[in-house]
Amino acid sequence: MAAPPDDCLARNEWICGEYLSTRRHILLDAVGQHLQLTAVSVLIGLAIALPLAVVARRWGWAAGPALAVTTILYTIPSLAMFSLLLPVYGLSATLVVAGLVLYSLTLLVRNILAGLRAVPEEIRQAARGMGYGPIRLLLTVELPLALPAAMAGLRIATVSAVSLVTVGAIVGFGGLGNLIYAGMNTYFKAQVLTASVLCVVIAILADLLLLLVQRLITPWTRAVRG
Repeated sequence: MAAPPDDCLARNEWICGEYLSTRRHILLDAVGQHLQLTAVSVLIGLAIALPLAVVARRWGWAAGPALAVTTILYTIPSLAMFSLLLPVYGLSATLVVAGLVLYSLTLLVRNILAGLRAVPEEIRQAARGMGYGPIRLLLTVELPLALPAAMAGLRIATVSAVSLVTVGAIVGFGGLGNLIYAGMNTYFKAQVLTASVLCVVIAILADLLLLLVQRLITPWTRAVRG
């Protein structure tokens, strides 16, 4: 007598290969949305944080307000943040991106500013003595030397964004969070576990990728450790 087919979906098991095979396209769509929301929000956050950190380094009085405002934004609970942004952006992916951008600012501004402040003053003086103007000094001396700290902030902000994207499920744009939310409402074990594991995998892979990029663009840090 032939063995009955594996029907782990009917048994509602946590680990179910049949779920992966029958819902592959749903998982791929959710992963794609998750990656897109994460990448867009972090890139926009970086585009805002970099000039903020440069201004805060250039004019010391601006550092306090910049860090204070971004820190306050980071302390707002995610559900409250999305609710506050709802009247402005409505139920859209832009709402999720805007919230993630605001959360990323404190991590990015603080680390970029720390990197700029860590550049030795004698290096700045030597560059000025060689005729470097403010912009050339920033682009060719200060920012490259600030890269290790900036990349550390970027890695933390990216992993944080991967996690926070799931909260976007409350407005229908949460990537894998949509599957987690729907699975919890229906107690669909395989869906909850699979989507959760994929979130962890994305966070780990994103961190490892950025670590590799950091090592490639800052080879002198390995030489110093050696």
